[in-house]
Amino acid sequence: MDIKDLLKEKKQYVGKEIEICGWIKNHRPQKEFGFISFSDGTTQGGIQVVYDKTLNNFEDVSKLLVSSALKIKGTLVPSEGKEDYEIKANSIEILSSCPEDYPIQPKRHTREFLREQAYLRPRTNLFTAVFRVRSVAAYAIHKYFNEHNYVYVHTPLITASDCEGAGQMFEVTTLPLGEKPDYSKDFFGKKTALTVSGQLQAETCALAYKKVYTFGPTFRAEDSNTKTHAAEFWMIEPEIAFADLDEDMCIMEDMLKYVVKYVLDNAQDEMKFLDSFVEKGLIEKLTKLVNSKFTRITHEECIRLLIESGKKFEFEPKYGEDIAKEHEKYITEYFNGPVFIYNWPKDIKAFYMKQNDDGKTVAAVDLEVPEAGELIGGSQREEDYDKLLARMKELNMDTESMNWYLNLRRYGSCVHSGFGMGFERLLIYLTGVDNIRDVILFPRTPKNCEF
Repeated sequence: MDIKDLLKEKKQYVGKEIEICGWIKNHRPQKEFGFISFSDGTTQGGIQVVYDKTLNNFEDVSKLLVSSALKIKGTLVPSEGKEDYEIKANSIEILSSCPEDYPIQPKRHTREFLREQAYLRPRTNLFTAVFRVRSVAAYAIHKYFNEHNYVYVHTPLITASDCEGAGQMFEVTTLPLGEKPDYSKDFFGKKTALTVSGQLQAETCALAYKKVYTFGPTFRAEDSNTKTHAAEFWMIEPEIAFADLDEDMCIMEDMLKYVVKYVLDNAQDEMKFLDSFVEKGLIEKLTKLVNSKFTRITHEECIRLLIESGKKFEFEPKYGEDIAKEHEKYITEYFNGPVFIYNWPKDIKAFYMKQNDDGKTVAAVDLEVPEAGELIGGSQREEDYDKLLARMKELNMDTESMNWYLNLRRYGSCVHSGFGMGFERLLIYLTGVDNIRDVILFPRTPKNCEF
């Protein structure tokens, strides 16, 4: 049985013989008996196993090292020590013994060292917690959208469209290296790349199902080594027909609170561990977010607040320009909570965003959260064919290859909106672990594609 189920219903198993399989996390052999910290991966802490010389293989068990795999049969009994319950072993079958050169010993390792041992790090207490929180958060996201009548759609990973228009895409080709590319001879007969976003394709389904979302890997060939950038990461991208920017913000707030609360309620042991050993006050921070009302201000109001603050920033805030991390931090501290910043300058946002009547801004929004900065970005999409076409021509975009996207504005167009949330950035916020390399199993960053 699983240790999680055993501990959940422990009172009904007291005095009964049970069988569990798992691995040694720590081992303290004595002359007459021994203690094993035992885990099967279903809980954060595992359970203590006590054995003595009545075992027919006592000597062999006493020699076992960390990460050896065992099948244990024994009786669940109240513990005399700090543990509530422990297992008194009646038999221990050695499934495999781990050698002395096993790299992950029961001591504190640096995260940098553990990245070098990425295939083993899920066995450590830190990454046991992080990756289980990742699993719980992913389930909560699907659960939220399912409960709100969204259809889960799988958008392509290989695309001929650059959603963001930044050109930072990984090209997909079968052409020989070193030659001038003739894409007519390529596999797809045109230039293709790994997707940076499923948004454009998701919009096609939003105009059929009303509410859809994607949740999958995306790729960006951005040569950045910051703590929040990776070449491969996961994105949550809902698209909602008949929703304007105001409703878009309401959905962002509701979804984020739902997911955070679900993690707090359903990964309690992991969150307590992270609160104790990674970020003090983590649970309090997240609980405050769940219970807070998110502030809404325009980009112009944001810049004015920054300028009038009298604070000396490294990067001077300016109207018509993007804001920096230090500005995001100031704004969330000023309002003491999450802040929606909406109506951004047109020239620094994507082509598909709806232009406002002032001709200078678009109906775009970023959600800034305390200590993390930007967590979600979204917008109301331009639903007018002529306006979208004009904007694409203004940016010298290839309108012919995007004709299918333009046609969505001809065939049953309506007001619609959506947003994107980087899953790993959410996990950084949820776990307190401050590097994206430590919230994804095998990180892909510049000059790093191991395992």
